[in-house]
Amino acid sequence: MKDIILQQTNHDFYHRVGKRSVDIIGSISILFICVPMLLFFSIILFLFSGRPIFFKQVRSGLNNVPFLIWKFRTMQIESEESSSHQYEWKNEVPKDFSFAKPVHLNVTALGRIYRKFSIDEIPQLWNVLKGDMSFVGPRPEMVEITYYYSKEQQKRLLVKPGITGYAQVHGRSNIMHGEKIARDMYYVQNCSFLLDIKIVIRTILIVITGKGAY
Repeated sequence: MKDIILQQTNHDFYHRVGKRSVDIIGSISILFICVPMLLFFSIILFLFSGRPIFFKQVRSGLNNVPFLIWKFRTMQIESEESSSHQYEWKNEVPKDFSFAKPVHLNVTALGRIYRKFSIDEIPQLWNVLKGDMSFVGPRPEMVEITYYYSKEQQKRLLVKPGITGYAQVHGRSNIMHGEKIARDMYYVQNCSFLLDIKIVIRTILIVITGKGAY
């Protein structure tokens, strides 16, 4: 019984103090290092794809509180992902739901490269620094989708969304919604510093190969 209480205490401390400390120190350090990269990728995007450079969208954060996520724009201006998606589900988001492939989303040629190697995610370091997101956690979902979450699906919102996550390193864009929820729920229940380190290491390997992105 004492071991269970101690484990829970350590779990809560990591969530409240440890994880946020790592996010602040890490995001400041990486942003400082990545300033030249941010400028370079912004200039390349402007030259080959025009404006706007950044894509912003309202997503569901911790406890379903909405926030504005930042990314490099990867789609044609007239076809940008927006908050105008219309869904008519009942009771919950279907387990076999998945987003359309980029051929249907009009991703630009440069955008495909940015997505494949997760370059479009770099601006989210600002979200991490602000406290909207963490380095590791369930990927932030659109509010139009979380609106239809069942009580069980809502549990994935009990931790901050992340730039990468357990579901991301187990399929990235190739898994259905039901599997993504299951993976995210595993993370919510087993979140720890060690698990976060494993996810970050695996993320780096996946980004290098570009596997599972579109």
